[in-house]
Amino acid sequence: MRYLQIENARLIDPANNLDAVTEIFVADGRIQTIGRRPIAGEIEESIDAQGQWLIPGLIDLGGHLPEPGYSQKGSIASETRAACAGGFTHICSLPDTKPVADTAAVIQLVLEKAAKAGYARVLPLGALTQGLAGEQIANMVTLQEAGAVALSNARRPIKDNYVLRRLMEYAATYDIPLFLTANDEALSAGGCMHEGPTATRMGLSGIPETAETIAIAHILLLIEQTGVRAHISQISCARSVAMLTEAHQRGLPVTADTTLANLLYTDEAVEGYNSLFNVQPPLRSERDRLALLQAVEQGHLAISSNHHPHEIAAKKAPFADAEAGMSQYDHFLPQALGLVHRGELSIDALIRATSTTPANLLGLRQQLTEGAAFNACLVDPNAENVVTAQSLQSRGRNHPALGRTLKGQVKRVFVDGQLVFAS
Repeated sequence: MRYLQIENARLIDPANNLDAVTEIFVADGRIQTIGRRPIAGEIEESIDAQGQWLIPGLIDLGGHLPEPGYSQKGSIASETRAACAGGFTHICSLPDTKPVADTAAVIQLVLEKAAKAGYARVLPLGALTQGLAGEQIANMVTLQEAGAVALSNARRPIKDNYVLRRLMEYAATYDIPLFLTANDEALSAGGCMHEGPTATRMGLSGIPETAETIAIAHILLLIEQTGVRAHISQISCARSVAMLTEAHQRGLPVTADTTLANLLYTDEAVEGYNSLFNVQPPLRSERDRLALLQAVEQGHLAISSNHHPHEIAAKKAPFADAEAGMSQYDHFLPQALGLVHRGELSIDALIRATSTTPANLLGLRQQLTEGAAFNACLVDPNAENVVTAQSLQSRGRNHPALGRTLKGQVKRVFVDGQLVFAS
């Protein structure tokens, strides 16, 4: 047997209470031994990772892949490579492509193109309703059989709570997990940022927190009634955290995530009408940001990317008219490590929220343990690099950190033992 040896790395895996400088041996795509040399075989390649961390690969619970349908914004190949550059080994792709991922053919197309690209593994989210129109149920079972790991309506509205209830009942019958977003369309209509003093001062229409919390209340009540396995994506408010905590205490089968942008920025980033910070859900107050960080630290929330690449023209319109979204895959881990360097989040909590918790939710085994598939990321936590348009793997040029120096750099990413990215 021929081995890849990684030595002198700090292995960090909270799922196994692992935090030690040691060596690891990989063969046939799996971790063979940790901290001891294999009895037989030879070393094919050795990497001295002095000063670097080896962590489980990141898993994204929601990113937009522009293919099929939006070639000007990127391709499956460009965005999965960007995901690897940010530390991801697996990404859940949202179904709002063109055509919508509401048929087995579109799911298979995404999987085939991702496999051909050979970067991050794509885990498609099938459309919850036909055409994401929020009215007619999609063929859930067929989509699951085609490879969809769960069903989602992206941020498109469901017609009403009666339809949502029926969707949940059907999904519960076949034990199909749902990824839901909480947004009351009537309350958020016309809004482009958080409703608060900044929006008032800038003369922009705001989206109140109640647009999210009222929708969460409806979702939680229907989860309780139907017993469906549900994940609430992209929460942004302190009150939402409190509602989900109470739901967990009552034993409801619900999980949730927040976006990295909502942990890094507040609505004050919109000052100057910077359309890079026009995102959905909107950036909220500092109070909300701190509550989300605390929930992540306590293990109650996962972190997703909400990656949404756009060409330059899409962000050149006035703030309220610019297309919402950030390109987040490139430099995702260095951005997140900023929270660790500032003492706002522990490294264990960050790994749990971006790898362990998403893996558990999706039924994956993403661990640094003997016998596990080697899906991992080598990162230099102290390397500094400037984010430039030329450094981006994504075709999206709407990256929030352009021109900034970030501390931390992804050095290598392995998917099932194969090196898929190196800087």
